[in-house]
Amino acid sequence: MSQVLPERRSEGETQRYEAGSDLEQVSERLRRMLDQTFVGFALPSLVTAMAAWSPPVDIEEHDDAYVVEAELPGIDRKDVNIELVGNELTITGEIKERERKGVLRRRTRKVGRFDFRVTLPEQVDPDGIDAKLDGGVLTVRIPKAQQAQRRQVEIK
Repeated sequence: MSQVLPERRSEGETQRYEAGSDLEQVSERLRRMLDQTFVGFALPSLVTAMAAWSPPVDIEEHDDAYVVEAELPGIDRKDVNIELVGNELTITGEIKERERKGVLRRRTRKVGRFDFRVTLPEQVDPDGIDAKLDGGVLTVRIPKAQQAQRRQVEIK
């Protein structure tokens, strides 16, 4: 039996309710309050560490590989680090705040350090890993180890 999330309705439009969005707004407000409170104090590393976030990620499994797609709009290749240890993939980096000329009235885009980690369920081939950044989407293809690949067995 599948579960359907409740929906929010506003002026005739149906909008899907996302359970994490309220929590993200609260954590973003808390981060901004901490930034404003501790500006000039010796605690910027604490505030920066608390501000780390994870980008939206899709993980797709194929017969021969895993494909990880992470949304990282506005990031430069040199600001992303990809590391594979065993079968654990780590994507870290930083989306830098751009200089603004006007007064920022609202902020919903994420900036700062990000960190995403996933342990893949099967052995992978670290030599065949491939990554590309195109249109704000980081795509990492991690091939499965030869012994972990699915094989169709013919019945004789």
